Order: sequence, then C-alpha cells, then structure tokens
Amino acid sequence: MVEIKSEGKIISLKDGVAFLDGLETAMYGEVLKFENGLVGLAMHLEESRVGAVILGDWATLNVGDKVTTTGKLYAVPSGKDFLGRVVDALGNPLDGKADIKPEKYMAVERVAAGIVDRSKVSTPLQTGIKAVDAMIPIGRGQRELIIGDRGVGKTAIAIDTIINQKATGVICLYVAIGQKRSKVASVIEKLDEFGVLKNTIVVLASASDPASLRYLAPYVGTAMGEFFMEKGNDVLVVYDDLTKHAWAYRELSLLLRRPTGREAYPGDVFYLHSRLLERSCKLSKALGGGSLTALPIIETQSGDVSAFIPTNVISITDGQIYLENDLFFAGVRPALNVGLSVSRVGGAAQRSAMKKVAGKLRLDLSQYYELATFAQFSSDLDPSTREKIERGKRIIEILKQPQYAPIPVEHQVVILYTVTSGSLDDIAIDKIIVFQESFMQFITDRKSKIVRDIADSGEFSDGTKKDLDEAIAEFKEKIWKTQG
Repeated sequence: MVEIKSEGKIISLKDGVAFLDGLETAMYGEVLKFENGLVGLAMHLEESRVGAVILGDWATLNVGDKVTTTGKLYAVPSGKDFLGRVVDALGNPLDGKADIKPEKYMAVERVAAGIVDRSKVSTPLQTGIKAVDAMIPIGRGQRELIIGDRGVGKTAIAIDTIINQKATGVICLYVAIGQKRSKVASVIEKLDEFGVLKNTIVVLASASDPASLRYLAPYVGTAMGEFFMEKGNDVLVVYDDLTKHAWAYRELSLLLRRPTGREAYPGDVFYLHSRLLERSCKLSKALGGGSLTALPIIETQSGDVSAFIPTNVISITDGQIYLENDLFFAGVRPALNVGLSVSRVGGAAQRSAMKKVAGKLRLDLSQYYELATFAQFSSDLDPSTREKIERGKRIIEILKQPQYAPIPVEHQVVILYTVTSGSLDDIAIDKIIVFQESFMQFITDRKSKIVRDIADSGEFSDGTKKDLDEAIAEFKEKIWKTQG
C-alpha cells in the first residue's frame, strides 16, 4: 500500500494555532507532525491553506518550519496501568510517578455505537445520594446532566457518585476541564482518602493549559473509558465541566478565523458535544455488555437554563439534575429542584425496592412546594393541606445529606420508608436528622436482616415491610422515648 504524505510549512503562528501551506492532502482531524517533534491537529481546511491547533508548547515553533501529514487520526494511550493515575490530555502522567505502559492506542474521535450494537439500560448506577437515587435514578449507559450555577454542589454530586462506586467494580474517569489545579488536587486527595483513586483515572486540562488541550480532554477521557467498556467493564465518566469545554472550542475557532454565530460560538458547537456524549451507551451482549455512563456538568449564569450551551446539552442528554441557588442557600443540600430535574432512562433501571418506597416522593415534594407558597398568605389551613405541608417538610429534612457520605441503596430504602409511611409525622422537624441516625444505628445493630433482605433480593416484600413497621414501632417505644 502506497502511503501518501504531504509536506508543507508554517505561514503564520499565533496563540497555539498555525496556518500551513502545501498540505493539499490533509484530512480534517488528521495528526500533523512538525520538524521539532511537536504534533498538531488539522481543524480548518481551506483551498489554499490548513489551520491547525498545536498540542504542546507552540512557542518552540517558528514561521517557515516544515510540517508533514501522517495519514492518521489522533489516538491516546490506554490501559489498566492508567488506573490510579493523573494524566494530561495527551495521556502523559502529571503525578510524578513512573511512566505508564499503554496496552492499546484508542482513537480520540470515534463514531458512536449504532442501535444494533446497543442494549437497553437496565442496571442502576447508584450515586449513594438519597434524593438522586430515589427521584432521578441513573442507569449504567445513561447520560445525565448536572446543571446549576457556580458553587451549588455540582462537582460534589459527581464526586460522591465516584466514591459510591468503591465496591461496585465500576471504573471511573474524572475529566477536569479548565479547573484550577488546586481544586483538582483536593478532589484527587478525597478520592485517595476514600480508597477509590485506584479505580479512577483523572484527566486534567487545567485553566492554565492551552485551549487545544482543554478542547481535547473530554474526548481523551471518553476514549480511555471505551478501552474498558470494550472489555466488558462498566465505566463512569464525569466531565467537569462542558461549559469551559465550549469556551475552549470557541477560542480555537476564533483563532482559526472560522465564521461565528450565536454568542460568538461556531456553527458546529452543538456537534462538539453531541458526538462526545453519543458515545455513552450500554453495549450489547455480543460486544461484551460493557457500558459507559456520562455525567456532564454545565455551569449556568444566574440560573438561566435557557441559555445557548445549557439548552444544547440538555437536548443531547437523557435527563438533568438541576441544582438551585435558593435551595442551596436555604441549607437544602443537595439543592435539588424536583420540578426541573428528570431522568428519562434511569427509572427502567431503578431497583424494585426503591421504586416501591419512593414512588410518591416526587409528587409529595412537588405538592409541598406548591402548597407552601399559598400557605404563606393564609393562617387558616384545612387538615389535609396542613398534613401535606408537614409531610413535605419532613421529606426535605430526610433528603438532606452531607458531602462525602454516600449511603447504600438498602439503607436508603429503609430511611425513605420512614418518611413515606408517615412514621416521621409525629417527630419534630429539628429532630428528623437525629432520629434518622439513631434509627439506622438501631437497624444495623439489631435488625440487620431487614437491610440484608433488601440488598440480596432488590425487592421490598410484604414480609420486609411488616418487619420494618415492627422495627420502627420498637425503636420509638424503647429508644426514642428516652432519647428524643
């Protein structure tokens, strides 16, 4: 086979972008090699010149330097040795440890698996967060967006989800795009502290890295995840965050002098994220049955979910977890807006026990928020309305959860049953958290068969319900009376 290569030269160079002459055979996305060893990607093709982004220190290049085509698309090293490591968007280690030996090179840009190659999402990916697992369940192979303003706990939900995979066998990737290195360092420290870093790969393209690496990072993380998915593993990828990814792409596009559209983004900015997120799926049994679950994060400005990039990503994903400022500052954490949050797939993968216990949770909470607004203007409420408001207050309290404290699903079922069954209706609001902690200690110490049965069967049978009702009554009578 004859290999055709073109040789050209740099005709202009600025801010990590080079325009090249003499590369008539260059393909879009092709790897280009400069004479000093640096590589670039052809990202803008014109009749007389090629625009390329440089992956590395572009300041070492000069106008007139030679460049050749390679005939290859960019591929990133992947393998089991990358687990527990922190790498850049080129796959080079950043943690000061030994060099990593790759098992395979994975194409960074790939066509997503077709319909025939996929199977339905049927296995839950437990986050360990009560509010999410109960009302916005996520399935393995799903794409669930986490969206909200800066500082309302978006990354916290993603990190807690990674921590909760410690004993599940799920391989995790945390892709940090445009984040401060100090913030990413604290995340890595927490993952190590909870013992999940050994099953996690951290891909870092920080705020100080070139736009080309920030643009490439999520595709690199996905390619590394696909290596494990094709081996039959379940993989979770967190993109933190895709807003900064869109900014990096806009920066590159402007430098490449491509035509601008809305908010100065190029016309193909939707394709930027759609071709990334479409690669998340559950493969068919014939292809090993592996899965790639995506948790993209989008940062909004003043809660504006109707902005350009947020609406783009909302339309690509299978649902969103919307975090609200007012709830966050009112002490409701996670600050989940149940009205705007939805999971379009995960319900099919939700455990039967959770579905049975938490079925009315969203409705009860929605009714509370609606009635609480009217209750501000009326002192005379009928018993039914007052009961719904009181129940809603207790649901909000029971769904509060501190960071870095994921809860096993069988424990979540028990906790949620106490509120949906009305067992907390006679407990003071300010005592709900104390009641929950004491009751779960009681269950763990004396009634562990209840949580074992739920964990083993995934069901909430009539027998389990009866045992749990008796346990609640016993706890209230023998322990809570003296303690509460």
